[in-house]
Order: sequence, then structure tokens, then C-alpha cells
Amino acid sequence: MTIQELIDKRVKAWQAAKDFLDSHLTEKGTLSAEDSQTYDKMEKDITDLGKEIDRMRKLADFENEMRKPTSDPILGNPGAGNPGSEKSGRASAEYKEAMMSALRSNFRNVSNVLQEGVDADGGYLVPEEMDNRIIEGLEEENFMRPLATIITTVGERKINIAASMPAAAWIDEGEALSFGEGKFKQMILDAHKLYVAIKVTEELLYDSGFDLNGYITRKFTSAIANAEEEAFLTGDGNGKPAGIFDPTAGGEITEELTAAIKSDNVIDLVYSLKRAYRKNAVFILNDKTVATLRKLKDNNGAYIWQPSYKEDEPDKLLGYRLYTSSYAPEGSIAFGDMSYYNIGDRGTRSLAELKELFAGNGMVGYIAKERVDGKLVLPEAVKIIKTKSE
Repeated sequence: MTIQELIDKRVKAWQAAKDFLDSHLTEKGTLSAEDSQTYDKMEKDITDLGKEIDRMRKLADFENEMRKPTSDPILGNPGAGNPGSEKSGRASAEYKEAMMSALRSNFRNVSNVLQEGVDADGGYLVPEEMDNRIIEGLEEENFMRPLATIITTVGERKINIAASMPAAAWIDEGEALSFGEGKFKQMILDAHKLYVAIKVTEELLYDSGFDLNGYITRKFTSAIANAEEEAFLTGDGNGKPAGIFDPTAGGEITEELTAAIKSDNVIDLVYSLKRAYRKNAVFILNDKTVATLRKLKDNNGAYIWQPSYKEDEPDKLLGYRLYTSSYAPEGSIAFGDMSYYNIGDRGTRSLAELKELFAGNGMVGYIAKERVDGKLVLPEAVKIIKTKSE
């Protein structure tokens, strides 16, 4: 079954669930115990189809990546040389081969070529080609990266932010002009260290047919992406990025509900955000919160949640794109322009060996590391409501 066929099946399942809900609600607007069980099963089928669609999308992305050529085609006369196309440093084929040789020998066979990419804290910077693939993978695995603004840094980065906006004023013809002074404050993007341990069995490590490069890239990317997404959403800024849901450094909390959420609360959330930010605004919430929102209708009787109808299109809430994450706080809903969340990325990842740690299990370990920070530079660009379930 294709991805589009699964999407169509999910849409039909959602339509059946809507029809069931509309026809079985009691006068009090609730479902009987038996009907509630039936609806919960229908909703589970919708959720399971959504997960299967996500799995097939990731599999398709992986297959597309595997189809890419592993080397550049020969465009000139072999042996004649093409001095203008030679790459140096971490981008060179020599550096990549030296890194693979070091990895397969658990860094016992280290070439002098790798000295060009020695990391300040130990280890070696990964080849440029691997680094690019990791970054592409991070953008696919962690939805916050494509939404946010990425700033590549080599050190601490200071960002000037308008703390107050200058006001316009009407004046009479010939009257002297007066200007108010705009006030600015600074935010600093640092470089917090994020580590992940990668383990490989000795049998695979010494098997020349095993794609060690691809394996490490995939494992590193998946682990780092999950850790990044969690920090970009709920990090407290203490040794890690500050997330958009953080009470002090995140978005502005507009409402804390003491009763169950209603569609009017979500509509109020949308219009609490200034019009300038609504153009590119999206919703971010926990997967479990979506189950509650699926049952809500607007004042015209239309459901405020709409499933995607075609491939590569996210679900929508009140016409705005919706992203779910298991790391988002259960019961909180964020709405805003996430481009005002700045991610400071040092731009390089490094690898080092883990000596003897997994030797007793017949495995070889590596430490993969990156440096990254993240901050919401304009809190008013993201609004948050907290529901009763939190």
C-alpha cells in the first residue's frame, strides 16, 4: 500500500469517526460507555494509520538516500587530472578514508591526515560529507530545525533584540520632529555539548562489507535529533537550550484553564497572537492532546482538526499546520511563528573512541558529539495555553 493510499484510508477513517460521533452524542453532548469504547477504537485506528504513514515516509527518505551515488561521476579524462576540483581538509576523500580506517581500528590506526580535524575536547571532526548527511537527517527527524532559524557559529553569538518599538506620531506642517529611542537587549547563543554513545559489534566493525559510515550516521542522527527536539521544546537553558515551553524563557502563557478545553479556547489562542506572526504560525502539542482536540467543533459545527489529504502535508488545526511531539508537555498547546526560535549550531560534529567500556560485551564504542544552543528570541511570537490535564 502506498503512502497516498494510507492517507486516503486515514481520511475515510476520520470521516467515519466524525459521522459516528455526530450520530451517537447524547443530549448532554457525551457518549455512552459502549459508544465511547467504539469511538476510542476508531480513534486508535486513525492514530495507528498516522504512525504507519510516518514510518513509510521515513523509509522512503532512507531509500532515496541509499540510491544516491557514493562517489562523484568521472567527467573528465581519467589520468589527465582535474586540479580545479580537488577538495582539501575534511571535504577530501583522503580525510574520509582516514576516518573510516580509524573507526574500523577503534582509533588504533590514526593517520596524520586527521590532525586537520582534531576537536578541542578530544576526538576528530567527522568528514564534511558525513556532517552534511547528519544535518539533513536532523532536519528530517527533528521538526523544529526546519521551522526555526539556524545560525552557524564558531563561538558565543550575541543577538540584539528590540525591547521596545519606536512609536509613530502625527505632527503639523513645519513642526519640529521628535524621535523616541528604541531600546534593545541582548541574548547570547552559547554552545552546549550534546553527547551520544554509539555501539558496534566487533564482527560488524571488521566486516569490510558493512556500511559503517551509514550506520554511525543514522544512529548519531536519530539520537541527536531526539535529544535536540526535547531540548528545543522543554529545555530549561541550564546546560542545554531553552525550549519554547519553558516557563521563563519560552513563549507567553495566555491562559491556564481550570476546566476541559473547548474550541473557543483554541480560537482565542490563535487571535491572541499578533497578526504579523500568524502568517507563518504553527501549532505544537503533545500527541495525546490531539485526541482531545479531534472531538472539538467551531461555532459553525465544523471540526477544528483536519487530517492531511495528500503526501508531505501536515495535519491542520483551524487551518494552521499542526506538529505533534511526545516531548511537548501533555496538556499544553503552543501557537506561533517558530522562526523566532534561533538555533546556534557550531556546524561540526566529532567522533572519539570509548576505551574498554563495552569490551566485555564484544562491542566497540564511540562518542559522537555536537555543540548547539537554542532560544526563543521574541517571546511574543509564540503563545501558549495550558489545559486542565497538565
